[in-house]
Amino acid sequence: MLNFSKINIITIYLVFFLISVFSLLNFQDRENILIDKKVNLGLDLQGGSYLLLEIDSQPLIKEKIQSKVIPIKKLLKKNNISYSNFKINEDNLIFSLSDQEKFKLIFFSKKNNFVNPYIDKYKSFELDYEKVENNKLKIFFTKYGELTINNSALKQSIEIVRRRIDDVGTKEPTILQRGEKRILVELPGLKDPQRIKNLLGKTAQLNFRLVEKADEFGVEEMTSETGEKLSVSKRIVMTGENLIDAQPNLNNQTNQPVVSFTLDRLGAQKFGRTTTDNVGKRLAIVLDGKIISAPTINEPITSGSGVISGSFNFQETTDLSLLLRSGALPTPLNIVEERSVGPDLGEDSIKSGIISLIVGFLLVILFMAYKYKIFGIIANFALISNLVMLIGVLTILEATLTLPGIAGIILTVGMAVDANVLIFERIKEELKTEKSIIHAFDIGYKKAKITVLDANITTLIAAIILFVFGSGPVKGFAITLGIGIVTTLYSAYFMARHLTSIIVLKKRESEINI
Repeated sequence: MLNFSKINIITIYLVFFLISVFSLLNFQDRENILIDKKVNLGLDLQGGSYLLLEIDSQPLIKEKIQSKVIPIKKLLKKNNISYSNFKINEDNLIFSLSDQEKFKLIFFSKKNNFVNPYIDKYKSFELDYEKVENNKLKIFFTKYGELTINNSALKQSIEIVRRRIDDVGTKEPTILQRGEKRILVELPGLKDPQRIKNLLGKTAQLNFRLVEKADEFGVEEMTSETGEKLSVSKRIVMTGENLIDAQPNLNNQTNQPVVSFTLDRLGAQKFGRTTTDNVGKRLAIVLDGKIISAPTINEPITSGSGVISGSFNFQETTDLSLLLRSGALPTPLNIVEERSVGPDLGEDSIKSGIISLIVGFLLVILFMAYKYKIFGIIANFALISNLVMLIGVLTILEATLTLPGIAGIILTVGMAVDANVLIFERIKEELKTEKSIIHAFDIGYKKAKITVLDANITTLIAAIILFVFGSGPVKGFAITLGIGIVTTLYSAYFMARHLTSIIVLKKRESEINI
């Protein structure tokens, strides 16, 4: 256990040196960055905003159940089953049916792709039905069907939320799924939380519709942002899905802020055909059910690009461009919880955490030096190396350090000392019976190894469980504790053991006090 080859020694200190270099990156001048890596400060340390969002899947369920109407009618006609009184509700369909038994057989058939059976031992289906009256049936989504809709909407929403926040330029945001319907958003250092809330609160469902006469069929009355009431066709010419890009710009003639947009090939064809056939008419641009602009079509627009103008300021055109670029949310997002942490509170947390770490660190160093003399100094060197490597690994991972994370570092100090105390006490026991000092140290390290590994591995398992099942600050604590355990074992059983071997081999013939 005390024998080290030259290759082992070089490897041990080379690994330590390389990891230590990364820890120094946190102190580099931001204007002369060598490697852009550092430990990020969490919300509780640098201040910022915490938002808990929840998707409202009810509009999506209504849309999905409406999309089943035509497939169901086709299914009934194909199998010669007569139906009547088809009624579409918020989350179900109700209709009268002539042959319910036959309908049951075809509805749950594996050959029927319409019901999307999930082929497994549970035979979960997207849709189910129940009898309402004598010959009426109600079709609705099963729990599995609703869960599938929620999961899909949540994943899509997380991606769009991430795009919107990234476009704003917020650094180190945390965007995580929480449960079946919620999204956690942490924005450290955010100075304008209201703007983010406004951006996340809009679904950005964009569509283009022609303005028609009030007495025409298939129109609805809508009010523009200027207060003008317009009769708008229910027929959608084009949606925001056809947009490739949107950027804020200035109108060359009026010098007013506008949004310039570019369409894909299909969108350009639709837009070109509509503007060609409706020169002189007005085209309503509808965002989230509200008319934001209704310009007159003066000439055919076939270039695949256009402009959205209105009574916007530059900030509004920037935000509108961002919303259109990031895409539409599949469902509305509601803010169910909101917290703000001021930078002063974050500074106090950092000071408290650093003071706790320094006090604990100094007390441990003094105790080890007093208790174990020269070997205590070696243990202290290993402890300092442990902290340097811990910060280095966190820097490599670009981890976010939170106040519980600092607590994990403080606990690591205790764990590191515990490993060395177990080793030294085991060696003291061996020195009482062994005549050879080298043999006593060798046996001491070997026998203490199992105890130290057992203690640290059980703590590591607990840290992994906290990381997997915990959330937010708990994960931060688990990460620093888990990494700290690994660096503790490295510093104790490689670095400290090598330095100990140097002392023991030099004083093999003399008495060693420990």
